[in-house]
Order: sequence, then structure tokens, then C-alpha cells
Amino acid sequence: MQLDVLAFGAHPDDVELFAGGTLAKMAALGYATGVVDMSRGELGSRGTPAVRTREAEMAAKILGLKVRENLRLPDGSIQATLKARLAVVRMIRKYRPLLVLTHFWEDKHPDHVATSNLVAEAAHHAGLAKIRTGQDRHRPNTLLYFKLPPHVFPTLVVDISAYVEKRNAAIACHRSQLFDPTSTEPATYLSQPEFLARVDTLHAYYGSLIGKARGEGFHLRGTLEVPDLVEFFRRQESIRRR
Repeated sequence: MQLDVLAFGAHPDDVELFAGGTLAKMAALGYATGVVDMSRGELGSRGTPAVRTREAEMAAKILGLKVRENLRLPDGSIQATLKARLAVVRMIRKYRPLLVLTHFWEDKHPDHVATSNLVAEAAHHAGLAKIRTGQDRHRPNTLLYFKLPPHVFPTLVVDISAYVEKRNAAIACHRSQLFDPTSTEPATYLSQPEFLARVDTLHAYYGSLIGKARGEGFHLRGTLEVPDLVEFFRRQESIRRR
């Protein structure tokens, strides 16, 4: 199966929180989408790997993903080793995506940083013929980064206003990680009552940048080529008039 968009997240809920609306929208537009989780989140203070696997599967159905896989790299110790990089290369060659989404390379969580570097390296190496995995080589056209630090302005914003409910439903699938007044497990940053409101505020800010209710921001490393300047902005004007 060839995918149009393949997102890599360090833990089973990362992609939903910061690119879930985009994946839901792309699926609704008829594009084939997928997620690869790097770890099972086994070091998380709440939930278990088995529970988090079930939650990820439920979220995948809501988002309309064609595939969801887990590389089972060690949670808390994701590193850009040769073995890990080859695992990501195999995923990229297996699904041959046009676009790859992953974490921004600056983050407080070391697994997020390692995932960003690992995916960037693998996206390049997947195009090298002399790295043999028994698959045809493939290098994605574009690598986009999500979960941007406050000081990084997005290169582009996807309007997800019509997909907020679907994104929220996918996030809610990860209930082991979220606020639950009846839970006896340790409190975490995600389990705070105001966490989801903070995430929504971020997406409201991104939406405001493009005059929409909600948006998801992405960063492009490098310069975006526009083959036809007039046609590109004609399309933008058409979108604004809708």
C-alpha cells in the first residue's frame, strides 16, 4: 500500500495531539494516511502498553488511517542508532509516502527530539540505493515538522476547523493519559484538567493566522519551491472565497 501522508510520533498519542486534525482532513479528502508510533509508551506514568495499543487502534479508526504500526523502540531511550534508522527506512520504503510528518527537533522531551532526528535521517537514507533492505528505495518529497516551540513561526497552517470534533474524539481515545478524577495513577502534564484546553488554544492561535477557527501548524526545513507563482496564488484566492 502506498500512502500519501505518513506521520511518525514518539508515543501513541503524539500525532493525534498535534497533527490529528490534518490527518483526519486528508483522509476525508481521499488521501491514504498512516501513523508509525516509535514506542509503546511503556515508561508512561499512566496506562500500560496493552491499554495504549488499544487506544491507538481506536484513534486510528476515527482518523480514517489506512495503517498504524509501532516500531517498539524503547520508550525513554529512543536513539538514532543504525538499527532504529533502518527500521524507519523500512517503513518509509514500505509505504512510499509523498509527505512525512514528525516532531520538531527542539523539545523538552528527549524522545521527541530523537524521533525528529531519526526520521529526518531515515527519510534521506531511504533514498540511497546502497542501503539494502530488500525494498525499492524511496525518498519522500517533503518532511514537515509538528509541535513547534513557541518561538518558531509555522511555515504553513492547515485549516482543520471542520475536523475539530474528529480530532478531539481521537485524542479522547487515549483516556489513560488524560484527566480522570477517578484515577489513582500518578498525575502528569497530560492528565491536568486544563491540558486539552491549552492544546485547543494553540490550534485556535494557528487558525487565527489564516483567518480560520482552528488550524495545525507545520514547519518546513528549507525553501518551498513554487513552480507557477500566479497559479499558486490563484488557488489561495479561490480557497479564501469559499
